[in-house]
Amino acid sequence: MQWLELLNQKVDELGRRKVEAALGISKTTLSQVLNEKYPGNLENIAAKVTEAYSTERVSCPVLGDITVQRCATEQAKPFAATNPQRIRLWKACQTCPLNKANNP
Repeated sequence: MQWLELLNQKVDELGRRKVEAALGISKTTLSQVLNEKYPGNLENIAAKVTEAYSTERVSCPVLGDITVQRCATEQAKPFAATNPQRIRLWKACQTCPLNKANNP
């Protein structure tokens, strides 16, 4: 689990409170995850950690080579029919395997 190693690294580097805030999780959740006793869906936590801290890059058909954070940011933006790039991104995201809406 690379994401768990990354999470531990960020907790050591930034402290628990900053990590909790960045991921939008409670201190209880963070503690359970770090102690490998979290009863919930670890895929959701892994996705949050990856989006917040990973340096991994993905290939976007519109933007080119971007970080996973940028990918998540672009997915979260609303559709804007007045912006040609947002239209292209919206169309590309509809069939992208990285789109969270396609992979709940």
